[in-house]
Amino acid sequence: MMTKTRNSESDAAGLFKAETLIEALPYFQRYAGRTFVVKYGGHAMGEPQAARDFAEDIVLLKAVGINPVVVHGGGPQIGDMLTRLGVESTFVDGLRVTDEATAKVAEMVLSGAINKELVGWLSNAGGKAIGISGKDGGLVTARKVSRTTRDPESNIEKLVDLGFVGEPAVVDTKVIDTAVAAGMIPVIAPIAGGEDGATYNINADTMAGAIAAALGAARLFLLTDVAGVLDGEGQLLTDLDPSEIQKLRDDGVIRGGMVPKLETCVSAVESGCEAAVVLDGRVPHAMLLEFFTARGAGTLVHA
Repeated sequence: MMTKTRNSESDAAGLFKAETLIEALPYFQRYAGRTFVVKYGGHAMGEPQAARDFAEDIVLLKAVGINPVVVHGGGPQIGDMLTRLGVESTFVDGLRVTDEATAKVAEMVLSGAINKELVGWLSNAGGKAIGISGKDGGLVTARKVSRTTRDPESNIEKLVDLGFVGEPAVVDTKVIDTAVAAGMIPVIAPIAGGEDGATYNINADTMAGAIAAALGAARLFLLTDVAGVLDGEGQLLTDLDPSEIQKLRDDGVIRGGMVPKLETCVSAVESGCEAAVVLDGRVPHAMLLEFFTARGAGTLVHA
């Protein structure tokens, strides 16, 4: 007969785990049956340990009664493939100008390799995941995106054709609802068909925000490469509303790549999502720390 050995160190570790579960209990109860939309992407996607941690977090959410929906990006991976094929990329305001050839590569990488790899990580962690794109079941209908840019020499604005870059015009959640009802975790590639019959590449943050709003999600998580929104002294801002975000933007505190992320958050919370969080996806289990502990992590955006 085996007997358990005890020592003060193992007792302390066990007590810490028990206290963490007790701290998380009210959150489990409050959000059972609700939906979390999680945007996963960036360079962390190429790191096996980070992918394993992410998959375990998503499967845990499902196990405690929350319905996670994953939307993934893949910009670096698309860039790598285009480089291998000798295709040069041009960007306008962070969006890749996408001709027909680039659109086909983006769909191949996003809906193929990345999507199925992420489904595999979730399956290895004990989840039941299904990979789809915005094309499947008419989930997302896209409209073409254009951008105006100002010539630095002439100061004249001109309209830039981004090619097959789109944004969600209509979101029909039936395919997600069906997958969730079957106990599955939807994993969504940001590719969608347009009303014109063309295929469009959509920014993953934008896709996730539109889906979160359409689902009336309890949370939208945008996993990124920084701790969250920082103030002028580099300190983390843990709680923001749209008016505070606009002031920080006017003051030049929020700039660069954080601007479109926060635009996505504001749009989502003003269109049906309860709250959005920008947090560092490089931190192990950051999403669980944000949601299931009092100390939290990242920046919460609410209406």
